[in-house]
Amino acid sequence: MTAHPRVLIVVDPQKAFADPAWGPRDNPDAEANIVRLLDAWRAAALPIVLVRHDSNQPASPLAPGASGNAFHEGVDGPHDLLVTKHVNSAFYGDPDLHAWLQNAGATSVTICGITTDHCCSTTARMAGNLGYDVDFVLDATHCHDRALPDGTVIPAEQVARAAAASLHGEFATVVTTEQAIAGLAGARA
Repeated sequence: MTAHPRVLIVVDPQKAFADPAWGPRDNPDAEANIVRLLDAWRAAALPIVLVRHDSNQPASPLAPGASGNAFHEGVDGPHDLLVTKHVNSAFYGDPDLHAWLQNAGATSVTICGITTDHCCSTTARMAGNLGYDVDFVLDATHCHDRALPDGTVIPAEQVARAAAASLHGEFATVVTTEQAIAGLAGARA
């Protein structure tokens, strides 16, 4: 590991989010881009954190033991840390992500996963507030349509764009998978 490695944090890349019950989604390439990032980080021997949402609700498709709790194909390979959580932020999981990053000497993180506007965004916001340099890989995330209290539905693509606009320049730098991989040239161990 380098003195200040760029850590890849893959948030909730779980099978349950493919269930049509979540409603329409954007970015059908998200899972493939997540795998591309994992492959690049593994090839560069840089640290990887996998995050899994373990719902406290026994009937949830994200509950431990449910088939939807499992990672998508290609995700569960070599990694440095597995964080399990019950809330949106990976920084409120077990083990303590912030403590692990500090012990690893990490000052920068790259975030991808599911969903753009919930767990990925919350993790990115907290990482930014904790002082990390954050890259948010928008095309390696996806989200679903969201409804306002009055019933108005906001399409997933617009939800993702609004989430990215809210993050960029304030909590993170929004990048593409290509940009994130190209940025590894100077970060190799």
